[in-house]
Amino acid sequence: MYEVIVKSTFSAAHQLRYHDGKYENLHGHNWAAIVTVETKELDAIGVGIDFVELKKIVESVLSRLDYKNINEVPPFDKKNPSAENIARWLFDGLVPIINSENVKLKRIEIKEFDDSGAAYFV
Repeated sequence: MYEVIVKSTFSAAHQLRYHDGKYENLHGHNWAAIVTVETKELDAIGVGIDFVELKKIVESVLSRLDYKNINEVPPFDKKNPSAENIARWLFDGLVPIINSENVKLKRIEIKEFDDSGAAYFV
């Protein structure tokens, strides 16, 4: 097995409902999304999946959140926009685009800060 990893960034605001603390106030982050896919085989030129293409796919999904108040973007207009929920949302959005017989989405990590974040994987 091989793993291919890309990192994309986006800027967005959110507020955590029912947090009972300062993060319940609207605030922003420069978020990072680290996407890991696994491939069984390499193609004829020794590549599992092209980094550039993978990053374009990730950024196309993340563009729905970039420079937005995430609380106003479905499903986060009803679901709390925590790093955990954003990781799952991105995972679910990427699976139908990325997964094939050879390539499988493995893990999404969402970082709100350089030293803090959450991951979703199956």
